Amino acid sequence: MAKVLVIDYEKCTGCRICEQVCTVKHEGVVNPARSRIRIIKWEQEGRYVPMVCQQCESAPCQSICPVKAISRDENLNRVMVDYDICIGCRMCVAICPFGGMSFDPIAQKVIKCDFCDGDPQCVKFCEENAIQYVDASEQSLEKQIAIADKFSGTMRKVATAIASV
Repeated sequence: MAKVLVIDYEKCTGCRICEQVCTVKHEGVVNPARSRIRIIKWEQEGRYVPMVCQQCESAPCQSICPVKAISRDENLNRVMVDYDICIGCRMCVAICPFGGMSFDPIAQKVIKCDFCDGDPQCVKFCEENAIQYVDASEQSLEKQIAIADKFSGTMRKVATAIASV
């Protein structure tokens, strides 16, 4: 079963531990600038939003890559970069609508989430459970339930408003 990373930004405290464990796993050092997950602080909202590759089915980064260094790994449901082919042009970074692709200034290469080969460290170390690695079908069902719940609440409000007229 395909899995996906699910981010609940409302649980994120902005501790940035996910960024740290990501760089330790991939680079052997603590350097958030080299992380595959980024915590974005929304000042006006007072929120922290973890941003990570969405592993798109029709990935724009894959489509734009001039040397076809980006491919889909169906086994882990992820988009991968083949560094033996990548020329570092950064077109994938520019086109990603989610900011999921980054450029590592030290290694001089593009970087993105690779699910830590099926064992995402950010999930393991997130004490608030703001990041989860779940079956894609489970995520879809959770979204459907949430939308149905919102719709139901809206319909109750409409019914109440109509009844009071």
